[in-house]
Amino acid sequence: MRIAIYPGTFDPITNGHLDIVKRASQLFDKIIVAVSDNPHKSPLFSLEQRRRLVQETVVGLKNVDVDVFDGLLVEYAKGRGASALIRGLRAVSDFEFEFQMALMNRKLMPELETVYLMPSEEYTYINSTIVKEVARLGGSVDCFLPPVVAKALKEKVKER
Repeated sequence: MRIAIYPGTFDPITNGHLDIVKRASQLFDKIIVAVSDNPHKSPLFSLEQRRRLVQETVVGLKNVDVDVFDGLLVEYAKGRGASALIRGLRAVSDFEFEFQMALMNRKLMPELETVYLMPSEEYTYINSTIVKEVARLGGSVDCFLPPVVAKALKEKVKER
């Protein structure tokens, strides 16, 4: 069985993320969307809220699981029996960081491949940070997020 991990903070998961998950699910037998805490970010949603939102978003995809993890990604991948990491590339600006991460992961676990997928053209400009800012400023985020996520983000912004 070919298992791939799609790691990220997913704060929140966007239609661009979902596009990558759907396309990856056609390439691998199993996709694990691995939600993590990034010590360099201050997420709006808790880890459990992000896990739940991702789970609700991918519910119809039969070969997609959702999990949370902390620690070294390659160790998590090894423990789950994964042969690949899925990463999205929106623009050239993403490439340098992703390239460095792929080389480091290859050094730590040579048998783990990194597979890059570009989102559909309509999602290339979407990222969670920009979507949260639009929501904070009162703009509509419905076209950027799955419905359950858009609703949760609107509620979260009202709380603040």
